[in-house]
Amino acid sequence: MKKILIVDDEPNILLSIEFLMKKEGYRIFIARNGKEAIDIVKKEMPDALILDIMMPEVDGFEVCEFIKTNEETAHIKIIFLTAKAKESDIQKGLSAGADLYLKKPFSTKELVKKVKGIFN
Repeated sequence: MKKILIVDDEPNILLSIEFLMKKEGYRIFIARNGKEAIDIVKKEMPDALILDIMMPEVDGFEVCEFIKTNEETAHIKIIFLTAKAKESDIQKGLSAGADLYLKKPFSTKELVKKVKGIFN
Protein backbone atom coordinates (compact mmCIF):
# COMPACT_ATOMS: atom_id res chain seq x y z
CA MET A 1 0.00 0.00 0.00
CA LYS A 2 1.46 3.34 -1.09
CA LYS A 3 1.72 6.06 1.56
CA ILE A 4 0.76 9.65 0.75
CA LEU A 5 1.31 12.69 2.93
CA ILE A 6 -1.19 15.49 2.30
CA VAL A 7 0.12 18.91 3.36
CA ASP A 8 -2.23 21.89 3.46
CA ASP A 9 -3.24 24.48 6.03
CA GLU A 10 -6.87 24.48 4.80
CA PRO A 11 -8.90 21.86 6.77
CA ASN A 12 -11.57 21.38 4.09
CA ILE A 13 -9.00 20.58 1.43
CA LEU A 14 -7.22 18.15 3.77
CA LEU A 15 -10.48 16.33 4.49
CA SER A 16 -11.59 16.08 0.88
CA ILE A 17 -8.23 14.85 -0.43
CA GLU A 18 -7.85 12.45 2.49
CA PHE A 19 -11.28 10.93 1.74
CA LEU A 20 -10.53 10.73 -1.98
CA MET A 21 -7.12 9.07 -1.57
CA LYS A 22 -8.29 6.59 1.11
CA LYS A 23 -11.07 5.55 -1.27
CA GLU A 24 -8.36 4.80 -3.85
CA GLY A 25 -6.57 2.53 -1.36
CA TYR A 26 -3.69 4.75 -0.25
CA ARG A 27 -2.45 5.03 3.34
CA ILE A 28 -2.78 8.70 4.28
CA PHE A 29 -0.91 11.02 6.60
CA ILE A 30 -1.86 14.64 7.24
CA ALA A 31 0.26 17.72 7.96
CA ARG A 32 -1.08 21.24 8.44
CA ASN A 33 2.19 23.07 7.75
CA GLY A 34 5.65 22.53 6.34
CA LYS A 35 7.31 21.85 9.68
CA GLU A 36 4.83 19.04 10.46
CA ALA A 37 5.36 17.70 6.93
CA ILE A 38 9.13 17.42 7.37
CA ASP A 39 8.69 15.65 10.73
CA ILE A 40 6.26 13.12 9.19
CA VAL A 41 8.50 12.55 6.16
CA LYS A 42 11.44 11.69 8.44
CA LYS A 43 9.30 9.29 10.50
CA GLU A 44 7.00 7.64 7.93
CA MET A 45 8.91 7.91 4.62
CA PRO A 46 5.81 8.35 2.42
CA ASP A 47 5.89 7.45 -1.27
CA ALA A 48 4.45 10.83 -2.27
CA LEU A 49 3.38 14.24 -1.01
CA ILE A 50 0.43 16.31 -2.16
CA LEU A 51 1.81 19.66 -1.11
CA ASP A 52 0.43 23.19 -0.86
CA ILE A 53 2.85 26.10 -1.19
CA MET A 54 1.42 28.92 0.92
CA MET A 55 1.60 27.71 4.52
CA PRO A 56 2.75 29.08 7.88
CA GLU A 57 6.28 28.49 9.25
CA VAL A 58 7.80 26.51 6.36
CA ASP A 59 6.32 26.88 2.87
CA GLY A 60 5.90 24.16 0.25
CA PHE A 61 8.94 25.21 -1.77
CA GLU A 62 11.13 24.74 1.32
CA VAL A 63 9.57 21.33 2.06
CA CYS A 64 10.16 20.22 -1.53
CA GLU A 65 13.78 21.38 -1.51
CA PHE A 66 14.40 19.66 1.84
CA ILE A 67 13.05 16.35 0.49
CA LYS A 68 14.75 16.49 -2.90
CA THR A 69 18.19 17.48 -1.55
CA ASN A 70 18.24 14.77 1.11
CA GLU A 71 19.61 11.44 -0.16
CA GLU A 72 17.23 9.38 2.01
CA THR A 73 14.10 11.18 0.80
CA ALA A 74 14.96 12.31 -2.75
CA HIS A 75 12.95 9.42 -4.26
CA ILE A 76 9.67 10.71 -2.75
CA LYS A 77 7.27 12.00 -5.42
CA ILE A 78 5.98 15.54 -4.93
CA ILE A 79 2.78 16.95 -6.36
CA PHE A 80 2.26 20.64 -5.72
CA LEU A 81 -1.44 21.45 -5.37
CA THR A 82 -1.69 25.20 -4.99
CA ALA A 83 -3.48 28.43 -5.85
CA LYS A 84 -0.14 29.93 -6.93
CA ALA A 85 -0.67 29.78 -10.68
CA LYS A 86 1.82 32.27 -12.11
CA GLU A 87 4.33 30.87 -14.58
CA SER A 88 7.17 31.96 -12.26
CA ASP A 89 5.63 29.94 -9.38
CA ILE A 90 5.26 26.87 -11.59
CA GLN A 91 8.89 27.15 -12.72
CA LYS A 92 10.07 27.62 -9.12
CA GLY A 93 8.12 24.50 -8.04
CA LEU A 94 9.49 22.34 -10.83
CA SER A 95 13.01 23.69 -10.24
CA ALA A 96 12.67 22.77 -6.55
CA GLY A 97 12.12 19.17 -7.67
CA ALA A 98 8.34 18.73 -7.90
CA ASP A 99 7.16 15.88 -10.10
CA LEU A 100 3.86 17.62 -10.87
CA TYR A 101 2.33 21.05 -10.39
CA LEU A 102 -1.48 21.24 -10.20
CA LYS A 103 -3.51 24.39 -9.67
CA LYS A 104 -6.42 24.99 -7.30
CA PRO A 105 -9.31 24.77 -7.81
CA PHE A 106 -8.72 21.21 -8.94
CA SER A 107 -10.69 18.33 -10.39
CA THR A 108 -10.82 15.34 -8.04
CA LYS A 109 -10.82 12.97 -11.03
CA GLU A 110 -7.73 14.68 -12.43
CA LEU A 111 -5.96 14.53 -9.06
CA VAL A 112 -6.62 10.78 -8.71
CA LYS A 113 -5.42 10.19 -12.28
CA LYS A 114 -2.23 12.22 -11.71
CA VAL A 115 -1.45 10.48 -8.40
CA LYS A 116 -1.87 7.05 -10.02
CA GLY A 117 0.31 8.23 -12.90
CA ILE A 118 3.31 9.14 -10.75
CA PHE A 119 3.43 5.59 -9.37
CA ASN A 120 3.55 3.95 -12.82
